[in-house]
Amino acid sequence: TAAREGPSPSIAPSHAASHTMGADTKELAAALITGLGLGAAAAYLVAKMLASPAFENDVRGEGYMLRRPSLLSQKNLLGEPAEPSLRKSSDNDGTSAELPPSDDSSHLSEHHLGAWLDDPASHPCWPQKHSAKKVLNPMARARPGMNFLNTDEKVLGSILLNDSKASIRSNALRGNCIRANATEYIFWEPAKVKAVMVTCGGLCPGLNSIIKGVTNCLWHDYNVRKIYGATGGYNGLSAPDKYQMLELNPEVVREIHMKGGSILKAGRGGFDAPKICKSLQQLGINLLFVIGGDGTQFAGHLLYEEARRQRLPISIVGVPKSIDNDVLFVDRTFGFDSAVESAAEVIRNGWVEASSCEKGVGIVKLMGRDAGFVAAHAALASNLVDLCLVPEVKVTMEDVCEHVDDVLKRKKYMVIVVAEGAGQDLVATGEKDATGHTVYGDIGVYLRDTLNKHLKPQGGRTFYIDPSYIIRSVPVTPNDHIYCSRLANNAVHTAMRGYTGVCVGAIHNVICILKSKLIASGKKQIKVKSTTWQSCVQNCHMPHSLSGGAQLAR
Repeated sequence: TAAREGPSPSIAPSHAASHTMGADTKELAAALITGLGLGAAAAYLVAKMLASPAFENDVRGEGYMLRRPSLLSQKNLLGEPAEPSLRKSSDNDGTSAELPPSDDSSHLSEHHLGAWLDDPASHPCWPQKHSAKKVLNPMARARPGMNFLNTDEKVLGSILLNDSKASIRSNALRGNCIRANATEYIFWEPAKVKAVMVTCGGLCPGLNSIIKGVTNCLWHDYNVRKIYGATGGYNGLSAPDKYQMLELNPEVVREIHMKGGSILKAGRGGFDAPKICKSLQQLGINLLFVIGGDGTQFAGHLLYEEARRQRLPISIVGVPKSIDNDVLFVDRTFGFDSAVESAAEVIRNGWVEASSCEKGVGIVKLMGRDAGFVAAHAALASNLVDLCLVPEVKVTMEDVCEHVDDVLKRKKYMVIVVAEGAGQDLVATGEKDATGHTVYGDIGVYLRDTLNKHLKPQGGRTFYIDPSYIIRSVPVTPNDHIYCSRLANNAVHTAMRGYTGVCVGAIHNVICILKSKLIASGKKQIKVKSTTWQSCVQNCHMPHSLSGGAQLAR
């Protein structure tokens, strides 16, 4: 029979950096008191912040944008082909002896509460198959004959042989990934579990499905009765006295998947790792589910580090969220399919307007700040688009106007889909927001105005549609809801197994456990050489000049 993963914990030193501006302010005060001087103290703090992953410069490459490159080791950087000896990293038993634990995607001893304080080198093979302590999974009693995973069951990081795109693949998963489903023996005693979940960032179809799935799995499969939802994102955990804490049960969540949004009122900001750890300890929470994008999961990683520094045993498990499908390493994110379906309907509206007018050009702007997955997939789904502009491909307005003229000459109307982050070199604002991110110009309005001016002498015009928040607020589609249920269930199984500082996501359509720092390291983008983009180019009959041809030639 399978055993609980990881040995009994032994105490070893651990450390984590301070993660709040409040801590930096205290350091500044202390520096001034000791006579360091304002200028020197400020320079010290600036240097410290710049060395932090939160203040790193973006690193861009084919199919990715690393926002926090220091979270990946140099050999794990995307687009850096691994040495031949490292590509063959897995032995027959699924171990990755050639990789140090920090680089091994399946070596999770530092992310398991039974071993997280140990020296990772003391666990040359992870997970271990035997342990002294065993907690029988309640489902083993309730459902005799149910299949449970082997604790060391893994999914290959790559399933391709003789890969034509090996030079642009990531090496981060070359150690393979542990599967994230139920095991016969678990870490937590269900009767002692007190769980809370939080939704952070903007809205996304499927948030309520995740909340429902986590609640029902805890309640029905593990008999957990203390389940809560913190409102307002991380604010609800930093200041639980100021934000409502909802008590969740199957009755409360029964019908919430039928509507969009989040019953927990997704929010931004409010992250303070020491404060949150203090709140979780005071509330007696030992399972935390973090639902949000790469920034939210980066905060989850920092929270895990703080909890580890305090030796506070809490399973922190993330469910990555992104309507743009720009989360690194996973097949897709929940909400993406729903967004594509909704976007395809809007494209049909643009097609109706354009095709009902002589020399009409429908322009539809869709979400996609740094990645054009929604635009490309919606263009393929609608089969009505003549030009798809995405952030990953640079274009000139001269080439756009030439293509518009060619299409209008051939079919008398045209449909353009543009991702919000496309063509930013044409509409650059030169501004930064409060978080230090670039303020993007409105490429949709720019296209509308430029093409109206170009078409007016010919008797043509544009019809501009910006659905904006309409797409992210729609109810989840049936297939997306099923995917949400899979992610939610596996998040619960992962937490009950004792893992922490990790996320769950699909790799080759199998839900796996990933270190949160991998998810937090950056954003996935469309590869110009990918089948998806090349299919989009062919489907839209886009010319070489607008398809990223110059990038393909490099």
